[in-house]
Parts: sequence; C-alpha cells; structure tokens
Amino acid sequence: MTIHLFGETVMTARTCLTPFWTLVMTGLLTLPVAAQQPAAPAATPQRFAWVNFREIVANMPGYAAAESLLTSDLSTAQAEVQRLQVQLDSMVRAFDQQQIALSQSARQQRQTELRDTQLRFQQRAQELEEAIAQREREVFGPLEQRARVVLEGLRAERNLAFIFDVSAPGSNILTADQALNVTAVAIQRLNTEP
Repeated sequence: MTIHLFGETVMTARTCLTPFWTLVMTGLLTLPVAAQQPAAPAATPQRFAWVNFREIVANMPGYAAAESLLTSDLSTAQAEVQRLQVQLDSMVRAFDQQQIALSQSARQQRQTELRDTQLRFQQRAQELEEAIAQREREVFGPLEQRARVVLEGLRAERNLAFIFDVSAPGSNILTADQALNVTAVAIQRLNTEP
C-alpha cells in the first residue's frame, strides 16, 4: 500500500508507521479534506422580471389628463421664454444700431444693462424650467406611485428579487427574454383597479 500526500509518496507498506500516521490510519486523528466539509446549502436562484415603466404610466387611467395639464403649463412657460428672448434680441439689435453714436461711457453702460437683462432672462428661464419639473412631479407622481405599488405586489406575488425598468435612462438593458416582461400584467392590474 502506498499513500500519496500532495503528489508525493509519504508512506509505503514497507515503511514504518510513525505515531502521527498511525493515528491518521486508525481514524483517531482526521485530516481536514474537502470531502469531510459539510456541503454548503444550495443557493436558490434569484428571479428577475422587467417592465417598461413609461409604457405602464402612459396606459394608466388619468395619464391623458395629467399630460394635458402639463402640456398646457409647458406651453405657457415656453411662450414666456420666447417673449423674453424676443425682447432681448430687440434690445441687442437697437444697441448694435446705436453703439456708433454712443460715447464710450454710454456704450459701456448699455453693454452692462444688456448683460444684466440677459442674466435676468436666464434666471427667469431657469425658474420656469424648475417650476415645470416640479409640476411634472406633482402631476405624474401619484400615477408613478400607484404603478410602483402594483409592481411591488407583482414582485412579491411572483417571488422576484428585482424588476428592472428597461425605459429608465442608463438602464443598459439591450435585450431581454419576453417571458420575463410583466409590463402588460401591470397595465392590466392598474386599469382594473378602482
């Protein structure tokens, strides 16, 4: 009998058993080997699904009214920004026509006025943009929240670890198994809710 340990012959039947190897051979001392380690419990595979969240929200009751309201607010803001831009363009054209006749100090004063006016218009445009973003959250927030509640219910019901949104910017999902798409189920549930 020959015993190999780490690819080397450590003992043959003809060699004398040392007390250490005697204990190992008789089973009184065990060496740690992989077979003696208890098997790790098998990990349960995680389950996933995906949705097109924009499609879900766009198919919800109340979406058309919310979109109409936001479109109206957006049109009003865009009209104001266009009016401000026309005003600024008119001031710049008038300055261009008159600057030759102006003294150096008057020209510098008008240039300062134009820069200040442009800055005020940019600030107003930024305020309008922020107001529209806030209005969008107010109008679509409740719809999105309802959709999230339904999706959370689907996730729990189907024992899913995650539901990915393929319509989210930067989702990096290029293709997915259509069997994992729960968009239609979510739309159906949202349209049958009271």
